[in-house]
Amino acid sequence: MPADIPPDPKTPEEVQAAVARFREDYTRVRDEIARVIVGQREIIDGVLTCLFANGHALLEGVPGLGKTLLIRTLADALSLSFSRIQFTPDLMPADVTGTTIIVDQDGEREFRFQRGPVFAQIVLADEINRATPKTQSSMLEAMQERSVTIEGETYHLERPFFVMATQNPIEQEGTYPLPEAQLDRFFFKLQLGYSSREELAEILNRTTSGKKIEPQPTIDGPTIQAHQRLVQRVAIADRVQDYAVRMTLATHPGGQFATPLVNKFLRIGASPRGAQALTLAGKCRALLDGRAAVSMDDIRDIALPALRHRLILNFEGEAEGMTTDDIVTNICETLPVEAS
Repeated sequence: MPADIPPDPKTPEEVQAAVARFREDYTRVRDEIARVIVGQREIIDGVLTCLFANGHALLEGVPGLGKTLLIRTLADALSLSFSRIQFTPDLMPADVTGTTIIVDQDGEREFRFQRGPVFAQIVLADEINRATPKTQSSMLEAMQERSVTIEGETYHLERPFFVMATQNPIEQEGTYPLPEAQLDRFFFKLQLGYSSREELAEILNRTTSGKKIEPQPTIDGPTIQAHQRLVQRVAIADRVQDYAVRMTLATHPGGQFATPLVNKFLRIGASPRGAQALTLAGKCRALLDGRAAVSMDDIRDIALPALRHRLILNFEGEAEGMTTDDIVTNICETLPVEAS
């Protein structure tokens, strides 16, 4: 752990210093990414929230919006090992996790485990929905337990471990929708939009002038882990935590807190991981705002990326053209701040 980050801040002075250091490091990484990525401030904040909350990010957007570039830039801005896995229909689980091979050692043959690309601290799962469900499932243990089990032996992944996956929402031929169990393991689902007129002009200035901007490493693994532990220790009042709980339960059709829209258009609501994402992301946002406690606004501000991929519409919802964003927005607008 970095010497200037207290392992367990207790006094007001230590807490204030830890919060200030978190904001400083977060801002340094964000600014370094912004040297390469034009605009997309909300998406960059979402990715960094996942990183400091010890979660994983799923980026969705049409081709050419810079999803892969964003992830590569983040990897360059951190002193962490990086690997990219290009998911294709013929990719096999062993191509992700690794496999046992036979090697010749001093004239004798022996079995040795050859590690796959998942053994890195930042893993880019590019176009993850192009691989078969069998291959997609090879990421489940790594994303949840931070380990890989091969032939009965478990190999632990180096911390911090962060998966960022991309997928294209418009190409359906030759793709396999991510199973709900896989989607639920992503902390946030972030949707990239088009650039504005000014942003597109700046993109052209940066990419067509022959100049190449190389982001510089800003923080290392032990520092990130120290900040992840700090996020865990941020205070959250009972009433704020209950608000996150009620927001999660409000996505359950037929439940006590379900809205009419939920009962009409949803088939399945968010799991407890949804409540965990709301709470941890709220803690991260509180630190970024210089506060040592979570507010109701923190929970509302991150509700969309934390919940949108955990809800499943029923047939009527799909027929009516509803989206899970519509449902989450409705819950945020109608759920009482105080429990009745």
